[in-house]
Amino acid sequence: MTLYGHMKIIALLPMKGHSERVTNKNMRDFCGRPLYHAVMESLLQSKYISNVVINTDSNEIKKDALRFFKDDIVIHDRPESIQGDFVSMNRIIYYDIERLEGDYFLQTHSTNPLLKSKTIDRAIERYSSALTEGYDSLFSVTRFQTRLYDSNGRAINHNPGELIRTQDLPPVYEENSCLYIFSRKSFWKKKRRIGENPFMFEIPREEAWDIDEEIDFEIAEFFYKKLHAD
Repeated sequence: MTLYGHMKIIALLPMKGHSERVTNKNMRDFCGRPLYHAVMESLLQSKYISNVVINTDSNEIKKDALRFFKDDIVIHDRPESIQGDFVSMNRIIYYDIERLEGDYFLQTHSTNPLLKSKTIDRAIERYSSALTEGYDSLFSVTRFQTRLYDSNGRAINHNPGELIRTQDLPPVYEENSCLYIFSRKSFWKKKRRIGENPFMFEIPREEAWDIDEEIDFEIAEFFYKKLHAD
């Protein structure tokens, strides 16, 4: 029996009002609407997402979400004990799922506006089959095949004396923070979204663009307009 054929998944979309490097980025205009609307649209277009839980400390975000997505969301007002730039996301997830029913959850970020609903559906379907293979969670990654070094100049994934083609190098994977899928059971075991035996789900690099700096915002907006051009 496949999970995705019989059960809905609750999406978790945590958002804070303050942002350090890109001011007010969650509510900043992105192609004519607040940034977070882009990933909300992808979540709500998914075949498997039942609703979206927005955990926020911002009244501005709360009011906007209730105005545009009232029938599809649950708002969790973030208490002061888990506010701030240095609070682990796992603590916020803990707060959310402690207050929710349901057994399966998908967590993403508002700063991934290029993530597609088709990719979300593929990830959920792969998670379902991964459970039957002994995996307990899934997180998205970006594949790299390039010559990498650590901070001391030591080669990480290649031998500098053997300059083989980069496409022949063993791949390394970056946790890109686009998708985390986990069960209530796997989360409670270690109090974290990535379980003891996670499946790495590769997504296209162009979808994994995360807005962290001002230049990221501009690049993501450029590609979003290009992807959604008539």
